[in-house]
Amino acid sequence: MAHNKTIAIIGATGNVGSAIAKCLSVTSNRLLLMSKEAEALAQLISDIRLASPAVEIESATCAKEASWEADLIVVASSSIEGKEIAERIREVAIGKIVISVSQPINGCLNIVASPSNISAAEELQQLLPHSKVVKTFNTAFALDRFTPKSICNFADSFIAGNNGAAVDTVVELVRSAGFNPIPVGDLSASRMLERMQLKTIDQPVKNRSGWLNWLNRLTN
Repeated sequence: MAHNKTIAIIGATGNVGSAIAKCLSVTSNRLLLMSKEAEALAQLISDIRLASPAVEIESATCAKEASWEADLIVVASSSIEGKEIAERIREVAIGKIVISVSQPINGCLNIVASPSNISAAEELQQLLPHSKVVKTFNTAFALDRFTPKSICNFADSFIAGNNGAAVDTVVELVRSAGFNPIPVGDLSASRMLERMQLKTIDQPVKNRSGWLNWLNRLTN
């Protein structure tokens, strides 16, 4: 991935969004953090600048404007909010990589609750037909049980997407943030990744061999 791209994180003040922002702050990319929670956003940016003084980072309050300016868009929100965000950014996200980290779940947090039996990432791709949706980051931040620093130092980042060039770009992005990128197939593989996220709700994040063994059981 070329350096100095602008990465918009929509929903940056949530647990997942803020963790992603902190991890990406160690890369040479420019971060554009979007949230409607102005006070929390200002605090997040202050914390990131304190930890990474060289980071280029700015705030935004409009998802459409942030996405228009960005080279790559991270939708770090719930699947319901993601649908609303997709409506707002569709025109300005044409041709861009959009990273999905959310998933539909039921109230008990124990099954994927999608009426069409597809993943949140696939739903987002349907809503953004002219964007390149890639699934990643969703298995590394379950319930924010680990600090971003510890996550970045060891976590695997499974990646699924239909566009090979987009997947390659995301592989380099997550590697630059200190993750171990593992491409697992096209966007339909995001169904398994979203089930993996539910698995992490029940128990702490496993090491690479543990995750890969569990992934193998899902596919066999």
